[in-house]
Amino acid sequence: MLLTLAISAVLILNSCKKNTDTTTVTPAPAAPQLIFKFKFDSTQVRLNNFGTPAALPAGHSAQSPVFNKMSGHYIEMTQTANTAVGAGVVLYHAPETTAGGSNAIDFSKETAVGDNQTFFSIPLSSVTPGTYQYLRVSLAYQNYTIKYKSNGFNGTGTIASFVGFDTYISNFNINTQNLAVNANKLQGFWAFETQVLGTYYTSQGQSPPGSTTVVNPLSSTSPIPAGSCLATGAFAAPLHITGSETHDITIVVSLSTNKSFEWKDSNMDGLFEPAAGDTVVDMGIRGLIPIVQ
Repeated sequence: MLLTLAISAVLILNSCKKNTDTTTVTPAPAAPQLIFKFKFDSTQVRLNNFGTPAALPAGHSAQSPVFNKMSGHYIEMTQTANTAVGAGVVLYHAPETTAGGSNAIDFSKETAVGDNQTFFSIPLSSVTPGTYQYLRVSLAYQNYTIKYKSNGFNGTGTIASFVGFDTYISNFNINTQNLAVNANKLQGFWAFETQVLGTYYTSQGQSPPGSTTVVNPLSSTSPIPAGSCLATGAFAAPLHITGSETHDITIVVSLSTNKSFEWKDSNMDGLFEPAAGDTVVDMGIRGLIPIVQ
């Protein structure tokens, strides 16, 4: 009987004893990443399709819009100026769809981000080791604020434009207003929204085929598909990937927005005035510089 009581007392004491085990589990460090961020720079040199400085054509005006968002559809790093599109290291290719008929970018699967925000990352261990001289990014969707004039009123509005080769759009918000499309739209489709005295106004249009600037300084040695928005830029120094990196590498994709919104100016007053007959002709980014950090 005494033995039974003693055993019971020990069990009760042990059940009430505070757990003093302080062992902690240290999480494994995150794998080093190759990170891509967008930067929108209105002071960066304004280039043409061939990567050389470009002035405005006669009869045209332009402005440097304030960028809100941008999405990328494809990322490739290439080894030399002669590397054909697709023959480098393709790091990212966003979903496409035939919901609208022919194959097109699936806008609903695109991720649009703002200035200095990450739009893609991949473990460095998954990147093929090598030395890369050029970066190619296919731009797909851009959203920005512009200034305009209408019947003597000066205002601001939002433009959403689609610069990919072809985009299937179910619906999208320009800024606050939703626009239903449910169709494929070719490169250069755009929609505009503004608010005047509490009333919202929207419009849409299509820039002429082939009028969207796509900067490719390798056009003579490594051309891009017609109608694509595969912008190309050179690293200041070749980027070496070993596959055994211990720290993240960030590539800031600096995009020139220098007078990237361009129109035929009916009266050459330098103001975008659709009511006066001004028509949009170009919404292409005017240069790409990959900056390694």
